[in-house]
Amino acid sequence: MKNLILLTLFSFAVASCTIDEKPLFVKVENVQVDEASIDTFKLSANVFFMNPNDVGGQLRSDGIEVYINDLKVGDVIAESFPVPAREEFSIPLKANIPAKKVFEDNQGGVLGGILNSILTKRVKVQYRGSITYSTFGLSYEYPIDIIEEVPIKY
Repeated sequence: MKNLILLTLFSFAVASCTIDEKPLFVKVENVQVDEASIDTFKLSANVFFMNPNDVGGQLRSDGIEVYINDLKVGDVIAESFPVPAREEFSIPLKANIPAKKVFEDNQGGVLGGILNSILTKRVKVQYRGSITYSTFGLSYEYPIDIIEEVPIKY
């Protein structure tokens, strides 16, 4: 009898939890070049979400490509992030871009664009790809296509 009561209570608790809504994409902030040196650019950004569900989950940022002045130069360092229940949260996107890769490809005047960016101390940074949310076997994709002109600190 005691097991039946516990099973019934557990069933009601699980049934009352909402997990049918995907977390809402809120905004992207703090897109910046953290470090610019002769051999590496370090980029970062924060992506904000709101989870309306009673349960959490996981976010993966695999497959997000980084472009500088319209030239693909690398990928976001992929990590899995816990999603809290009924909260707004953010995940950091970080990428290390070898400067050699940026300066090697000179198709269509890219090198001139990079040199212009260094002179003006601003660079066009684009994150393109998707972030995946998963919980209890459900999975949602968030397409990401963020473009910002950011200052270079060196």
